[in-house]
Amino acid sequence: MSLPPGFLDELKSRLSLAEVAARKVTWEARKSNPGKGDYWAPCPFHQEKTASFHVDDRKGFYYCFGCQAKGDMFGFVKDTENVGFMEAVEILAREAGMPMPARDPKAQEKADARSVLVKVMEEAVKFTRLQLKTARAADARSYLERRGLSAEIVERFEIGFCPSDRGAMMSHLRNKGISETDIVAAGLAIKPDDGGTAFDRFRGRIMFPIRDAAGRAIAFGGRAMDPNARAKYLNSPETMLFDKGRVLYNHGPAREASGKSARLIVAEGYMDVIALAAHGFDEAVAPLGTAITEDQLMLMWRFADEPIVALDGDKAGLRAARRLLDIALPKLAAGKSLRFCVLPDGQDPDDLLRANGAKAMQDLLDNAVPLIEMLWQRETEDLVLDSPERRAKLDQSLKAALSKIADPSVRGHYDAEIRHRRNELFRRDTGGGRQTAQSSGFSPGRGGPSRGGFRKAAPTAALPDTRTSALGTERAGIESDIRESTILAICVAHPGLAVTHEAQLETLEFHNRDWAGLRDQILRHCHDVSDRLKISEQINEDIGPATLEKLFALGHIRANPNLRPNADPTRVERALIDDMTRHRAIMGHMNEIREAEAELQGTDENEGVTWRLQQALAAKEAARLGSFEDEDNKSTEAEKLSQYLQKLIDDQSWIKK
Repeated sequence: MSLPPGFLDELKSRLSLAEVAARKVTWEARKSNPGKGDYWAPCPFHQEKTASFHVDDRKGFYYCFGCQAKGDMFGFVKDTENVGFMEAVEILAREAGMPMPARDPKAQEKADARSVLVKVMEEAVKFTRLQLKTARAADARSYLERRGLSAEIVERFEIGFCPSDRGAMMSHLRNKGISETDIVAAGLAIKPDDGGTAFDRFRGRIMFPIRDAAGRAIAFGGRAMDPNARAKYLNSPETMLFDKGRVLYNHGPAREASGKSARLIVAEGYMDVIALAAHGFDEAVAPLGTAITEDQLMLMWRFADEPIVALDGDKAGLRAARRLLDIALPKLAAGKSLRFCVLPDGQDPDDLLRANGAKAMQDLLDNAVPLIEMLWQRETEDLVLDSPERRAKLDQSLKAALSKIADPSVRGHYDAEIRHRRNELFRRDTGGGRQTAQSSGFSPGRGGPSRGGFRKAAPTAALPDTRTSALGTERAGIESDIRESTILAICVAHPGLAVTHEAQLETLEFHNRDWAGLRDQILRHCHDVSDRLKISEQINEDIGPATLEKLFALGHIRANPNLRPNADPTRVERALIDDMTRHRAIMGHMNEIREAEAELQGTDENEGVTWRLQQALAAKEAARLGSFEDEDNKSTEAEKLSQYLQKLIDDQSWIKK
């Protein structure tokens, strides 16, 4: 089977030889230097105790100084798996998540054509570099000098110039024996639709060669010298060589530099990359005239675990960063993320470096913010959270963003951090009549995050007015604790029910702080496990075994038949629903009593206050005992309680008749 041009290069760009070899060898820590792509291990091809097997990860080759085995990642898989070349390619393609291409009978023909275009591009690079030294490029040289680019930097990045003539490059390449067809196919010339003579694509522009991971010239970027040009910057069109969504400017040199610095800077354009390199920041890359793609992001993570995205300090730069969030969120993994360095408004890296020098840039890089900070800013910027509906809308957008994270561990940590920030935001007094979280009934949660998002936690201590009322009685606390512990024990014994009733469980108010924390842990892990043993292991790993041991040591829990493995599922679910409904109704009414006490505190109508509280407590007892008559079997106990309380209000029950 013949492979299409570029397939193997793409595969090698997605995998590293060190990653592939690590499946078969154990690296010698004292001898290896991962920062330089230098790895040593005992050879997998012959028996030895010393580390004589060497991998040069930057070049993609291995060599054993003992048995002289050598090759690239394809050869390594062939020899260690005892397979042929195509089978080795298939194994690596599966590992990289790349589908194997269909059979292409013209693959060799395309490969040959690709080789021809590479030669065309190299000739074009030579031509533009020579043109920069001519009289016609005087303005271009002056521009580069004004931008602070030294002769060494110009040489290093092979910067050139293409004259304004319509056919200057075309004529030069034709004189080198290159056909018009190949010049057009390389993206260097435009062929008119009417069949006329092709003309240069780049005219009157400073030229920046773009090279692939292997160092081959595949495209150009051109900066116009004419201020009236339709496009200030112009990139080559997509060709057989150039796919702008899969390439990063300065790929090869930045890969080597990032191996030394363990850092990667992602700038907006090639002038920013060159300016960074001129000031000692060699580990910089840039996308090419487009927003960062998923392929480019995966390529960046090959260089560094947390690339720093250096954004222009304007609205366009921030929009680009926020679009990148949606690309990155589904791909986040343990240790793989992004950080963001936002420059002062109106400045790009080049502006900042020329104005304030390398230290100013270094300070910004050192203080780059994590991805979650940029996500939080995007979701909360300019929000006015002065109503329950607006807060609910924020909750909805945050949940939607977090749901994109595929890795469950990363999602759990994001959920916890976002929930904390949300509670802090709602609790903060924003002034101007806006309600805070506390005044609206929200309070910060405790314990781990839930899969679904955010919940209201129980007060951490009894309020002063609560301790002097019927709410502070020992009986009320015991009853609440029994209900809460029973609900949680059922969810631990049958995690699937926690998933089914997640929405009800996560908004349920818990009086006992330990049980509130356990509820959070159950919701965090219930989606990932299916039985009591596994969810118990996960919870114990997070918070220790004491809480579950305390729960299942309770007498009413040990005697509960719904916790047995062979309990009838329908009966267990019904019991859970009843307990949650009853608990919600009672806790809700306890809060109403607290509010009534607060409102009426200090009034002279002590008899009226007493009468009202007596009536309200009677309603609470009715909810506790389930004594409301269910006339149509449609209303829940909570709904009946609500109706009963409304009747008390309508009849002004606190006024003694």
